[in-house]
Amino acid sequence: NASAEELICIEDENYSNDKLPDEVTNEEIVEEAWQLVNDAYLDVGRRHWSADSWLERKEDILSSSIQTRSRAHEIIKKMLASLGDPYTRFLSPAEFSKMARYDMTGIGVNLKEIPDDKGEMKLKVLGLILDGPAYSSGVKQGDELLSIDGVDVAGKSAFEASSMLHGPSETFVDIMVKHGKCGPVESIKVKRQSIARPPVFYQLRQGSGGLGPVGYVRLKEFNALARKNLAIAMRRLQDMGASYFILDLRDNLGGLVQAGIEIAKLFLNKGETVTYTVGRDPLAVTDIVSDTSSSFNAPVIVLVNRNTASASEIVASALHDNCRAVLVGERTYGKGLIQSVFELHDGSGVVITVGKYVTPNRLDINGNGIDPDFRNLPSKIFFFTFLRYRRYRMNEMYIYICAAWDEASRYLSKCHKKPQ
Repeated sequence: NASAEELICIEDENYSNDKLPDEVTNEEIVEEAWQLVNDAYLDVGRRHWSADSWLERKEDILSSSIQTRSRAHEIIKKMLASLGDPYTRFLSPAEFSKMARYDMTGIGVNLKEIPDDKGEMKLKVLGLILDGPAYSSGVKQGDELLSIDGVDVAGKSAFEASSMLHGPSETFVDIMVKHGKCGPVESIKVKRQSIARPPVFYQLRQGSGGLGPVGYVRLKEFNALARKNLAIAMRRLQDMGASYFILDLRDNLGGLVQAGIEIAKLFLNKGETVTYTVGRDPLAVTDIVSDTSSSFNAPVIVLVNRNTASASEIVASALHDNCRAVLVGERTYGKGLIQSVFELHDGSGVVITVGKYVTPNRLDINGNGIDPDFRNLPSKIFFFTFLRYRRYRMNEMYIYICAAWDEASRYLSKCHKKPQ
């Protein structure tokens, strides 16, 4: 499994490997990385990338010879860091090999290198599988990784650290993390688990006030099992009599984007837009549409919060903008970037932000998030309670969901899709 919040695309057409690694000069490797950014990079930050300034940077870098391959790699790292995009980064040959094989840590985390206020790189947990080994052991989103089995990870890349975390299933790894920017340091023992876990929890609850049974589905992450598990859960709930559904995407940080797209299609009619992708040319917009008929037509309430991100935001916006669901909760995280992975001639690689996702209603997700229709579920008709969800982040005794389906249905009946 590749990074939980990246769309992986190995480029091998325009940059074919026509030379052996030892035949490529250090200058050629640096220039190759520079060219990839020049051709594909989408600037979504505040540094206002320009072709002229980027050309000046190349001329400055290549004005003197580069003596070693390691020095060439260091130059590429600094060159990419100057873009100010934490998602655009260099991969060593070993790191690229693991990325290409969709390697996982085995403890349910995704690590990213994030610069601190002094420009020093820190390894942060920016992807955490709910109820995964790390989460269940006390690792939190945003934690800084300090050591693995007693080895300091300062100066190591995310993929070097991931390799150190990886090991046989059912074995243990000792990690030290710092909670938050100024939080306490804690030593945590985590049991590895390499097999992907079913990401869906579902339950049928009886409504009141004349409302029929309600199906509750919680999707914890978008992994390879997500679409299959969610479709099975929805069909079973329908067979049990559910006529309304709650899809809980709270604290779902994303995962495989394609899984999110395929899940959205389950609720959309053929030809309806799931999302748009936009690259450097704002006029070159790709429309990703549903190619099948809707599998589920019952009213849906989608629960979202500030940790609803990436693939979760694609699903939430697709259902909302196509008048298939009402969104309830908090504004979502706002992570809508597309990263592609390119191989360099010496077997190393670069990850480059090449595009972004836009909702069917043309809202730029990245940095903005998606506003809910209701901050709280309307409560005029009935209340019902879902049993406590094991290790639920809010530490609530129960998950209380107050819903008024007449208001939700009325809201959907007045919904009109904008021209797409």
